[in-house]
Amino acid sequence: MTRTLSALGLALLLAGCASLTPGYQRPEAPVPAAWPATQAEPAPAAPLQWQDFVTDERLRALVAQALRDNRDLRQTLLNVEAVRAQYQIQRADRVPSLGLQGNGTRQRTPADLSGSGRATTQGSYQVGLGVTAFEIDLFGRVRSLSEAALQDYLATESGAQAARISLVGQVIETSLQRDGALRRLQLAQQTLQAREQSLQLTAQRRAGGAATALDHQEALGLAEQARAEVERTQRELHQATNALRLLVGSDAPALGLSAASDGTPLLVQDIAAGAPSDLLARRPDIVAAEQQLRARHADIGAARAAFFPRITLTGLLGSSSAELSGLFRAGQGAWSFAPQLSLPIFDGGRNQAGLELAQVRKDAAVARYEGTVQTAFREVADALAATDTLRREEAARLALVQSSQEALRLAEARYRGGVDSHLRYLEAQRSAYASQQAYIETSTQRQMALATLFRALGGGWSVEPQGERPAGPAPRA
Repeated sequence: MTRTLSALGLALLLAGCASLTPGYQRPEAPVPAAWPATQAEPAPAAPLQWQDFVTDERLRALVAQALRDNRDLRQTLLNVEAVRAQYQIQRADRVPSLGLQGNGTRQRTPADLSGSGRATTQGSYQVGLGVTAFEIDLFGRVRSLSEAALQDYLATESGAQAARISLVGQVIETSLQRDGALRRLQLAQQTLQAREQSLQLTAQRRAGGAATALDHQEALGLAEQARAEVERTQRELHQATNALRLLVGSDAPALGLSAASDGTPLLVQDIAAGAPSDLLARRPDIVAAEQQLRARHADIGAARAAFFPRITLTGLLGSSSAELSGLFRAGQGAWSFAPQLSLPIFDGGRNQAGLELAQVRKDAAVARYEGTVQTAFREVADALAATDTLRREEAARLALVQSSQEALRLAEARYRGGVDSHLRYLEAQRSAYASQQAYIETSTQRQMALATLFRALGGGWSVEPQGERPAGPAPRA
């Protein structure tokens, strides 16, 4: 028994002592060392959680509930648990599996087949701890398979983190879309009220002979246009609300979806991207692509090990007896030790094809990793360009709103005083309404660009000194 234990210990010592997995080196990122030039000042980036990025309490509650109740995210997390279980199954092959084994047989031999010429009945009973087909991992095949399973699991886990970040971004963007629709609805309702008052004024002037039927029809057309705009923005608001409820996963009244919007920013307004190299450690999809690449490296090690001898051990340590009643008596100890060696000689090219397949999959993983890095670089560069240009566009459109509202005020005064025609007053109304709509749309797009940058950066950046955001004037048309 001592020899058996020594042999088993030696087998465990030898297991995993060699590996044929090629050395891993991260591929060089095929992107520039800096972002395309923008007017934003470069600054180092540091991790910032979504709780710090979202400044609105109601939006924070929405994001937190989505992370709890979103069904797609829940399914993704369950898939991670499934892959983790698969890795644990694969890892278990690296250690012997001990099990309690017992067997018994009773056999009767007839007289004409018995050497003594008499019928005999024989029995054999055995019980003990056994090891079945444990592979001594001399060339790292089992260890490589375990490493590949581990990296696949880690890649799936990183994918789940990417899904979380994506969900946070989707909730933020959908909330911003809803907020923009609500602001446009408020503008449309106020515009409708103003145009109905203008229609009444035109009707009074027509009754007094100061306005024509054409003036009345034009004023009526503007009022109906505003009424149609109210219905359109109502539809957009309902659709954005429905999309937000789907992302959040419930319709809790505490979410405050009916609250009015005052145009206050919901997010941190100034962020820094840092260097492109930061993405390699920050973005979960890049981390997942690299972990998949590591897994494919490990597959090569397992494919190479298939060319070498494979040694498996089967053994049993316990007691045996011809009678069941004597199985546990003194002196009935028994053991068995059965090593098995297999060496591939001719397999029709199976092992060579397996190695070539592993190498091709590794090359494909390299291409996938590099493509993921390039995609990430483009997403961040696009988001930086959007936030940079939309900030200036928003300021310009705000100035346009102020100018068009002043022009509207002057046109109305001149029309009431009989200096200008009704056509010029109508054109001033159209211009003021269009400029306010464009300002709201640009403001919403800038906030959504910040949310896009959140996702593109993988959820990490540093906060720059936050400047004052120009407040839009009260809408009037």
